[in-house]
Amino acid sequence: MAPDSNDKRWNRIPIRFVDAENADDDDPPGQIPSDMDTIDSDSELTSSDDEIELNELLDKQPESSPIEYEGGPITAELVATRAELKRVQEENAELKDRLARRQADFENYRKRVERERTETYNRVVADVAAKLLGVLDNLKRALETEASVEANESDEFRHFLSGVDLIYKQLNGVLEALGVKPIIVVGEPFDPHIHEAVVTENSEEFEPDTVIQEIRTGYRLGEKLIRPALVKVATRG
Repeated sequence: MAPDSNDKRWNRIPIRFVDAENADDDDPPGQIPSDMDTIDSDSELTSSDDEIELNELLDKQPESSPIEYEGGPITAELVATRAELKRVQEENAELKDRLARRQADFENYRKRVERERTETYNRVVADVAAKLLGVLDNLKRALETEASVEANESDEFRHFLSGVDLIYKQLNGVLEALGVKPIIVVGEPFDPHIHEAVVTENSEEFEPDTVIQEIRTGYRLGEKLIRPALVKVATRG
């Protein structure tokens, strides 16, 4: 029997929304359940206008997928960023190296200037001290004369010697403040670098080549010798 075109039942398309968890296992295969929903074939999903609109939308879609479409520019930007980061790191390392070299050069320059300044200071002080040492020797001789002065000498002369002694001590203090110090010689082994032997004497008390007397005081500034000490050296015949 041919279906009646006026019968709407033949124009309905059965659609079942199956829930895998709630599916009824008792329904035999191929049988349409009684609770199946149906939609009319005349609904908007099958309209010709919607089909045309859908086709137009599909034609506008890019041939590649969205991931492939966006992946190219993103990858290029990532590669460019990494290259720029590497360049910046290399430039930073170069700047650090240049800074380290500049600091080393500045440190060497500072040490050289400090060394030259110290050498200049020591040279000037040594020249001034060498000129004052003669005056200091004369003051020392005057004070040694005091020991030979008889007790009946006048008080004025003794006051004069006291003044000389005060000047001698002040001058020694000035030289010591400048770093000029006397060389200790008595009892020390003879050293030709700082001693000048002018007299030798046989001695049982001292070992040979030992300084037994200071004739003229020697001075030095740090490690720099201003003048050697004139000494008497012990010998053993």
